[in-house]
Amino acid sequence: MNDTPSAPPLDSAALARLHDLDPDGRYAVVARVLAAFDKSLTRMLARLAGEGGGESAAEINKTETIADMAHTLKSSSASVGASALARACAEIEARQRVGDTAALHADTARLVAEAAAAQLAVRAILQP
Repeated sequence: MNDTPSAPPLDSAALARLHDLDPDGRYAVVARVLAAFDKSLTRMLARLAGEGGGESAAEINKTETIADMAHTLKSSSASVGASALARACAEIEARQRVGDTAALHADTARLVAEAAAAQLAVRAILQP
């Protein structure tokens, strides 16, 4: 499985829908939602970095961690337009739900790559 992120990291139509919620920017909805998403990605990436490889309990813990992260990020990724990340999360969650752990390392690499690409795009928007 390829761990190179898909392009583009953020869908302009999804970002436009966010902008439509606050057309004049008075409540900074886009910035607030993107900042919250960025914070979530930062926590997730740090948590993944802390998960060591290994056997038995550590591997089971990593499997549960990946499944939990995929579930958590799936809808938030879609709402900010990180479609590739949302798609990866849905596929990973589906595999983990049925106990398919054969691709755990590839899934982890894909999740990290897609999250990092989305985070770079989000941060580019948030910078003044």
